[in-house]
Amino acid sequence: MKYAITALIVSLVASASLQAQSTLRIRGSDTLGAKLIPSLAESFKKTGGKVSFDIAAEGSSTAFTNLASGTAEIGMSSRKVKPDEKTLCRSKSIDLNEIELAWDMITVIANKNNPVADLSKKQIMQIFAGDITDWSEVGGTPGPISVYTRNTSSGTYKDFMTMAMKGREYGKNSQKMAGNEQIASEVGSNANGIGYIGYAYAGAKGVKIVSIGGSSPNPAAVKDYVLSRPVFLYTNGEPAGNVKAFIDFCLSPAGNAVIAKGGFVSVK
Repeated sequence: MKYAITALIVSLVASASLQAQSTLRIRGSDTLGAKLIPSLAESFKKTGGKVSFDIAAEGSSTAFTNLASGTAEIGMSSRKVKPDEKTLCRSKSIDLNEIELAWDMITVIANKNNPVADLSKKQIMQIFAGDITDWSEVGGTPGPISVYTRNTSSGTYKDFMTMAMKGREYGKNSQKMAGNEQIASEVGSNANGIGYIGYAYAGAKGVKIVSIGGSSPNPAAVKDYVLSRPVFLYTNGEPAGNVKAFIDFCLSPAGNAVIAKGGFVSVK
């Protein structure tokens, strides 16, 4: 009886271990995790990948806190890891490995009925910093500008500050949203709205792309666009097992096709 119980315990532990290994926990960027990574996961499973996925898209910063705490096998980030995040991971004996997955284009959007179709980079900075507060100041229909941004856990929140605002802070009246889809929804329902999203979400109902000094996002010339940036996956050390199999798929021709269909540009 004693040996039977011991054997049962060993069997249950082995089963639990196998189940843990066959589930990939992926945490981080909303830009990647809301649509692209789930699409890649589904395509991977259709190719015969024997793995289930647990994906949570709550902002790039959560990629590194989850990797550090051991609650993710893969981190998603729309920006490079920060020095303090590297320090956190090192303190937990996490050897961060960076994989450039694709290129994205941060896209400024306005309500589709807004007559303003192009803004200079300076005007973009002034609007999001709160210096310009009425559409009449940039040739639009008079009315207060409603500014929508990502929240502080987002990599896009920080990238936009760096790339479009010369490091300035957002205006006090800007409204922080949890994800790309929320920003697109708010701008699409508000005639005075403006915001920024990943290019993959630019086809949302009720919005239009605003070019920046005549520069518009173009997948065929991604690096020529003023707000283009690479996006990343992070792992603890070199990928192995199911983690490696999934990342290899993401970087394969089949994965590249999913990336392109999802509104991103393959690194190849």
